[in-house]
Order: sequence, then C-alpha cells, then structure tokens
Amino acid sequence: MRANSSLTQDQRHQAIALFEQGRADHAVAASLGVSRWAVRSLYRRWRIHGPGALVTKQAKKSYSFEFKVEAVRRLLAGEPKTELAKELELSSPKLLESWVRTYRTQGSEGLRPKQRGRPPKSAPQEPASELERLRRENELLRAQNAYLGKVRALREHPPE
Repeated sequence: MRANSSLTQDQRHQAIALFEQGRADHAVAASLGVSRWAVRSLYRRWRIHGPGALVTKQAKKSYSFEFKVEAVRRLLAGEPKTELAKELELSSPKLLESWVRTYRTQGSEGLRPKQRGRPPKSAPQEPASELERLRRENELLRAQNAYLGKVRALREHPPE
C-alpha cells in the first residue's frame, strides 16, 4: 500500500470488505467518514488487483516495446482499459492511457525504451591537423598573456 495514503490500515481493510459487498467508492467513503478521493484511488486498484490492492507496490516494472504496442492496439480496438489492465497485470489503467497518448503523438517509435540517465560525456576531440593544434595553442597562450598583463597592471596601479 502507498505510504502517502490518508487512510489507515484498518480503514483500508474495511473499505476492501465493503467493496466486496458491492458498495461503490462514494458509499464506502461516506460510511467510513473519509475523503472520497482516497477511497476512489483504493477502489480503482481493488477493481484491478482485488484484495491484492492492499499489498505494497513492487518496484517499477518495465515492459517491452512489443508488449506496449500490442496493449495500445488492443485498447484502440475498443477493449475496456480496466479489463485490459487487469488481464495484462498492469499497475493501473493510467499506464495504458499514457502509452496511447505517446503512441498518438510520436507513433510506435515513441514506445521504444529510452536510455536512462545523463548522456555520457564526450571526450575532447583532437584537432584535425597540426596547424589546427598550433592555432589552439596560440589562442591559449594569447589568453594567458592578456591575463598576466592585467594582473601586472593591477599590482603596479591598485584601484583606490
């Protein structure tokens, strides 16, 4: 179960018991005297996972490109997202919605796995020729010379 839920462990168990009796989220929230939004979140998870909605969520799962494309195609063909999420054992129907949004904006290529993290730092490139290397060295020496000239001038005539 989520750590940031406003429901206590006892309230969650009571809510699941009421869901299994056939009550909807708003009726359960009213009978427990708690926020409807917290109960609605639990209700949505219960519809997919059943009593397993009380179990702590596992680490983030990754899905293959082919799996995502097939799930999106089935959803766009008209299958209900809640039933499809349950069948495919997804954490939430919202995951399907985000895949469909990506599919519509970027096509199937948008569903391909992305490289995670910061891109590797590229190594400094060597100059193409000896002439280019000498030009860069000359530039560096000019900059150093200008800097040292300014330091010398400041020592001789300090600002007042």
